[in-house]
Amino acid sequence: MSFNRRDFISTATALSIPLAVIEYPKSMVLGTVGTPPIRFCLNTSTIDGSELTLREKIEITGAAGYQGIEIWIRDIQRAVESGDSLKDLQKLIADQGLILENAIGFATWIVDEPAKHRQGMEVAKRDMDWIRQLGGRRIAAPPAGATKQSDLNLQAAADRYRKLLELGERMEVTPQLELWGFSQCMSRLGELAYVAVESGRSDACVLPDVYHIYKGGSEFSGLNLFAGNAIHVFHMNDYPANPPRDKIQDADRVYPGDGIAPLDTIMQTLRNNGFAGSLSLELFNRSYWKQDPHQVARTGLQKMKEVVNRNWQVD
Repeated sequence: MSFNRRDFISTATALSIPLAVIEYPKSMVLGTVGTPPIRFCLNTSTIDGSELTLREKIEITGAAGYQGIEIWIRDIQRAVESGDSLKDLQKLIADQGLILENAIGFATWIVDEPAKHRQGMEVAKRDMDWIRQLGGRRIAAPPAGATKQSDLNLQAAADRYRKLLELGERMEVTPQLELWGFSQCMSRLGELAYVAVESGRSDACVLPDVYHIYKGGSEFSGLNLFAGNAIHVFHMNDYPANPPRDKIQDADRVYPGDGIAPLDTIMQTLRNNGFAGSLSLELFNRSYWKQDPHQVARTGLQKMKEVVNRNWQVD
């Protein structure tokens, strides 16, 4: 996955990626004078430990005061298999005053093996259909299926991402290229930028994550190269000093402000880049899972707002 001079120059142009803009009701956007032009979202992994149904997760998210929700494809599948209709779930999301900001799936769109790639594209198509019926417009596109492949050809990945974006255009759902810090490919911001830029698509976009940037070894200063409109959703979390970077795991994530991540610098960078998307709290902390999910959701929102409010000054 080495870069030559041309690759580097191309990657650096990530700043110019334009994206389609989704219109939101004014009541859903924090953009008035004195408030940050972003939305607060809950990734339901944060409250996963209580064997909650998707309906319960949606209700908890709405009750806690979030504006958006980020759900998992596996939860949609379980809900459908249990007899819930997508139409009823879509109505519940709307009734709770929420936007379905994003969904997390694991379609193997990026892999080299032709049969597995075709299967991954079919799974992505099904997932996008579910999301669209639920009122959503985005899905995560992580390097699922290739996390142990250190020799993944980034140009081939870019070509496959272009095809995924073309599928998304037909399905009216935008796949966001997701960073996975534990992966042996697409674990660094430079790799993410290369694949997005070289897809050749104006709707290419990325899904960064505080923890995954740290885990993958990139410097947070790399976020300066991503225009705000190249990021629709940004995963918010924090990490402790121990375990160290090479040992830290998803479950070690903590509430924003409770760890050592340079969140003030990250927020200022996003603000200066013109980010106007959704900050989504994504945690997998087992100790939080043992607590009241309502309290966890409220605490997470409060801590996100504390970080944002001290950094996102609007003139």
